[in-house]
Amino acid sequence: MDTTAVLKKFNEHSKGTLMETLDIEYIALGTDFLTAKMPVNFKVHQPYGQLHGGATAALAESVGSAASNFFIDTKSEFINGIQLSINHIKSKREGVVFATAKNIHKGKTTHLWEITIVDEKDNLISVAKMTNIVLTKK
Repeated sequence: MDTTAVLKKFNEHSKGTLMETLDIEYIALGTDFLTAKMPVNFKVHQPYGQLHGGATAALAESVGSAASNFFIDTKSEFINGIQLSINHIKSKREGVVFATAKNIHKGKTTHLWEITIVDEKDNLISVAKMTNIVLTKK
C-alpha cells in the first residue's frame, strides 16, 4: 500500500468540507490505524478560548469514518457513522491535536473504532468510540 498516495487522496477528498474548514489533515496510516491532525486556534475555540468539544468530535468522526474505507469495496459500498461517544479529558487552548483511530471490530455490516486524541506533548485530550455502518451504493 502506498500510504503517501492514500493520505493525499484522503486530504484531496476533504476539500470543500468541514474537514477543510477545521484544517483537519490526514498524516499517518498503518495496517491498523489512521491518524489526522487539527490545529487548535480561534476556528475551533468555544467562547472561553478552549478547544470546542464539537470540533474534537468532528475530528474523531472524520478519522473514524475515513479509516473504515480500508475495509470496504468503495466502488459498491460506503460508510455512514451511526454512533459517536466522546469523553473530554483535558482542555486545550493552542497548538495541535492528533486523532488516531484503531479498529476494535471489523464486521460485514458494522465497524467499531476507538479514537484517541492527544496533543503535541502526548497529553490525552479526549477518547471516542465510533460505530460505522457499511451500506450498499444504489
